[in-house]
Amino acid sequence: MKIIILGAGQVGTTVAQNLASEANDITVVDQNEHLLRELQDRLDISTVQGHGAHPDVLHRAGAVDADMMLAVTNSDETNMVACQCAWTLFHTPTKIARVRSQEYLKHPALFNQGALPVDVIISPEQLVTEYILRLIQHPGALQVLDFAGGRVRLVAVRAYYGGPLVGKELRHLNEHMRGAEARVAAIYRRDHAIQPEGSTVIEADDEVFFVAAASNIPAVMKELRRAEKPFRRLIIAGGGNIGRRLAMAMERDYRVKVIERKMAVARDAAERLHHSIVLHGDAADEDLLLEENIEDTDVFCAVTNEDEANILSAMLAKRLGARKVMSLINRASYVDLVQSGTIDVAISPQQATIGTLLTHVRRGDVVMVHALRRGAAEAIEAVAHGDRKTSKVVGRAIEDLKLPKGASIGAIVRGDEVIIVHHDTVIEPEDHVILFLTDKRRIGEVERLFQVGVTFL
Repeated sequence: MKIIILGAGQVGTTVAQNLASEANDITVVDQNEHLLRELQDRLDISTVQGHGAHPDVLHRAGAVDADMMLAVTNSDETNMVACQCAWTLFHTPTKIARVRSQEYLKHPALFNQGALPVDVIISPEQLVTEYILRLIQHPGALQVLDFAGGRVRLVAVRAYYGGPLVGKELRHLNEHMRGAEARVAAIYRRDHAIQPEGSTVIEADDEVFFVAAASNIPAVMKELRRAEKPFRRLIIAGGGNIGRRLAMAMERDYRVKVIERKMAVARDAAERLHHSIVLHGDAADEDLLLEENIEDTDVFCAVTNEDEANILSAMLAKRLGARKVMSLINRASYVDLVQSGTIDVAISPQQATIGTLLTHVRRGDVVMVHALRRGAAEAIEAVAHGDRKTSKVVGRAIEDLKLPKGASIGAIVRGDEVIIVHHDTVIEPEDHVILFLTDKRRIGEVERLFQVGVTFL
């Protein structure tokens, strides 16, 4: 697939890294020659220096025969105008734009072929907010990802010593839960993937990914972790786009405090929030945190624009007694450093965003993609089409499918029914199949499984 990426910032770079490894023809456009040179040194891609919304720059980037354009610069206006140019001048089939401003997003009528021809809107701030909300709703989870409109969830937890299932074989998982079925999709032990079998024994500190109906998630988590009390008291460090959105989403159901260092941003947040306490100050100020009873806080969530400030304030909050701390981290190298250390959850905006973009790149009818393990693994929701003659999956039992190594199917959504699969479960036409793939390099094999005949692309 020929793809043009506008913007060589953090989002654009992450997208380029993910797509360049999958035999796509990638061209990155940016005005910063230094960023482009760095990208070209690391990846097998083409680059064009220039303004992404200018027609001549798009032409040089190959817009004449491009299959897709991803406009992910830091400017909403540039992204939207670029989509307009790509459609009007080059008839680019798929146009995806990063739009951050709520002033645009609250008017969906702006985005259609008769106005601004944007096929898919990406709002990283909204995606990160939803990601954090799911973590808060499921105390103890490292990741919570939605499929099939939220009916199925993939949850990652760290097994603790003494958990009911720790030290036992996986075949015993569903015996304890009285009908609340689940399936373990993958296990990571000391950063190495283990293919789950019925005889696999879960050990303490394993990172376990399991699939279950949304209503059954708490029951499964009890098998792997201590039951945790629901969160009630939250402190958010940062009153900008993400911090304010988080507070708005949670302030009716939780006791929320927001700490913001910049007076103008704090004042704006205070005017928009109706049930939250907004404090002007530094979230890394020990005296301030103690005054705000950090030791009684259930979740401290650092979401400022500065990685170092987020990491330091979260570490301080944990040392002072916060029950759980989360930190928004843009640099991928920092995520690896802090994950599983003092900070309970490191949140990468790029990983939260990349899945939405990959959904529109995948071949076959793929309706949802989540990047996992810093992009090394993926969870995919694909729709099975055709019949036994034209499809490699329809009409076949799970045990008969030629899945690539490291791939497993956890659940099927059939209409309104959530089916946790077994070896003899048969896939029917229009089933939504939830897969886990530990080796992203084998994604092409999975795509081919869900293509109908030789012409379905």
